[in-house]
Amino acid sequence: MSHHVNRLSDRAVRAARGAGDLPDGNGLYLQVKATGGKSWIYRYMLAGRRREMGLGSLLDVTLAEARDLRDAARKVARSGQDPIEARRASPGPAAVPTPSWAPVVVPGVRRSAGPSLRTVWMDYVAGQEAVWKGAKTREGWLRSIDSHAAAIKDRPVDEIDVEAVLGVLQPLWTTKAESAGKLRDRLERVLDYAGVKKYRSGDNPAVWNGNLFHLLPPRPKLQRGHMRALPYQAMPEFMARLQSREGMAARALEFSILTIARETMTLESTWREVHDDLWSLEGSRMKMRAFRQPLSSGALSVLDAVRPASARPNELLFPGPLKGGVLSNSAIDKVLRDLDANATPHGMRSTFRDWAGSCRGRGCRRSPASAERRPGVSRKPENSPSPCRSPPSASAGGKAS
Repeated sequence: MSHHVNRLSDRAVRAARGAGDLPDGNGLYLQVKATGGKSWIYRYMLAGRRREMGLGSLLDVTLAEARDLRDAARKVARSGQDPIEARRASPGPAAVPTPSWAPVVVPGVRRSAGPSLRTVWMDYVAGQEAVWKGAKTREGWLRSIDSHAAAIKDRPVDEIDVEAVLGVLQPLWTTKAESAGKLRDRLERVLDYAGVKKYRSGDNPAVWNGNLFHLLPPRPKLQRGHMRALPYQAMPEFMARLQSREGMAARALEFSILTIARETMTLESTWREVHDDLWSLEGSRMKMRAFRQPLSSGALSVLDAVRPASARPNELLFPGPLKGGVLSNSAIDKVLRDLDANATPHGMRSTFRDWAGSCRGRGCRRSPASAERRPGVSRKPENSPSPCRSPPSASAGGKAS
């Protein structure tokens, strides 16, 4: 069944704990060992015998790549050949060719004649976007279907039921309340549209009143307001104390400050994303917008301090204490508490913004904030010549700017 395919998410894969095999569907499993090691395996039946094929370590093969490898191996098996033997016979390093990055079409999965949820979703977007204020609204709708509802986006729209809707809402409901609320509302609209277009019949499974109201708890109230930030004049002294502190959480916080990065960007970054002195993030990691940032000498020094002897592509820059796991946000918060900093990690971005704004009054040619975080545009590294004649500090605090 189609709803048994692509069960896992990148975050769930990173967070997996305890020995066991986690199914993704169509024979793909994430094998988690007691030591914390994680690898991909493909299980299949051939001539009445169960076979198991290794697809590589999580440190080398991403979830998307594992799915592509599974689909290629599955195609070989469906032709009557053994993918393992085909790999051994191949003259190249890999027996099963890695498919292109085209959308995955899973063979052997029965599909109804109706369009997929994503197809109907995009039809609805095309009909509504003319009255939307800008590209940001469209990006939000695409993020909802391609990221938050990825597990069901390829299912026929007439097969979307309450169970499918709950499957994508529950992981977000209490942790990302705003995103969950937008996703539910958008699902309701698109499924209503599908009903009008005769793509589906029956009740709308995303309706709140009399339906999901009884199945989901109240969403947490949204936390609005300013994040606590340090005055930029205090940054030199704070950075000196931070740099003297040991531990992976301290290095992750230091890197975030030096790159003005969001906390999640830093914690989920891998060595695959670092190319010499350039940090490159795909659109899926930056709200659907690809991003490049040159790294300053200070940020590169942090990476040198945490770089393993042989870094593997999908290995985290700042791994948590459990093998392969993402460092927790609470570990970063603890560093700030221990240093008596009345600030949040996100507030450090506000500190930079305050400094950039104040720079205008010190003879700047232009404010550095005007170029901050422009989508897809590289920003000058922090150790490049400043547009200000008098930066706040040439010491540790200067790096933070």
